Amino acid sequence: MRIVIVFNHPYEGSFCNAILQAVTKGLEEADHEVDLMHLDNEKFNPAMSQADLKAFVAHKPIDPQVIDYTERLKKADHFIFIFPIWWDIMPATTKGFIDRVLSPGVVYDHHPRGFGLVPLLKNLKSITVITTMNKPKWLYSLLIGNLIRKVMLKSVFGTMGYKKLQWISFTSVKSVSQEKRVKWLKNLETRFANFN
Repeated sequence: MRIVIVFNHPYEGSFCNAILQAVTKGLEEADHEVDLMHLDNEKFNPAMSQADLKAFVAHKPIDPQVIDYTERLKKADHFIFIFPIWWDIMPATTKGFIDRVLSPGVVYDHHPRGFGLVPLLKNLKSITVITTMNKPKWLYSLLIGNLIRKVMLKSVFGTMGYKKLQWISFTSVKSVSQEKRVKWLKNLETRFANFN
């Protein structure tokens, strides 16, 4: 399968980067084709310009990088998003990717009856979101309300009509032991080495 990984973390020594390496290694062990969109290294601009918005409304992207990303998304069987949770939500660059790249006419369209959206990526079988945060799981769930589940799974991809959605959440990352982090990474590698 062709797997597109959308990665967002500016620090190479981050746990997110270790996750990226583990996931990629597992996928490559299973002979999947990995297409990495490293938003930080590729200097993706998350800000929607006036010209971008006009292109968004017209369903015709004009930014060469956005066009490149959309063409690659069309060929994907699976998406994997990897990013940290900052202030209880995704970083601005990931949000900008959603705003500027996951656009109508490419990823979804409006239902012909005028209500709701329909998915356009016919090859896309499933989507996985992998996040890290320093809050404990219970605190994020109880006080904040699992915003990633609400935004990424229910609001963005659920509204677009995509069905097989999964969120893998690593919490209390700074406070857990190194042994536990290593175990998480090994489990991820195994999980994606068996991915189909």
